[in-house]
Amino acid sequence: MNLILFGPPAAGKGTQAKRLVEQRGMVQLSTGDMLRAAIASGSPLGVECQAIMARGDLVSDEIVIALIEDRLPEAEAAGGAIFDGFPRTVAQAEALDAMLEKRGARIDGVVRLKVDDAALLERITKRYADQGRADDNPETFKVRLDAYNRNTAPLVPYYEHQGKLTEVDGMGSIDAVAQAIDAALDEASVQA
Repeated sequence: MNLILFGPPAAGKGTQAKRLVEQRGMVQLSTGDMLRAAIASGSPLGVECQAIMARGDLVSDEIVIALIEDRLPEAEAAGGAIFDGFPRTVAQAEALDAMLEKRGARIDGVVRLKVDDAALLERITKRYADQGRADDNPETFKVRLDAYNRNTAPLVPYYEHQGKLTEVDGMGSIDAVAQAIDAALDEASVQA
């Protein structure tokens, strides 16, 4: 099963993806984690990504798609992937559909975590103070959130049209969100 966890930065996608990895054995394909690893490596790609992310801009589709494609064999071997932070645009969604189709696979379900922007800013400010992640700088985060809202909004009708979108209240407790996601996955499994 291939699942997309869809929602703005700090919506809880990573927390829920890690839970699904542990409970269902799926592979988490987090573009944020992949980009942070590229930056930590000090590679030319990492340096380029660091400059882009420091401005609060999104890394190009070509870079992100290449990172995802490189990890698909691992996900296939595990029986499925949780796409976390990808796709962020309709172009990326179309590229993902094409990539998976070539491999005889598809996206089985899309879970959108609906959250309040003001509460997210509060959450990210606390996380920045606790963890010091550069991409969690509150000012940079505002730019990332605006970019998410602008670029990702068209994905809602894209996946609604495919009949794959389930919306979950991401402001609930971790357990409540987990139960709603599990229900959506169980429904997607029945339809698959």
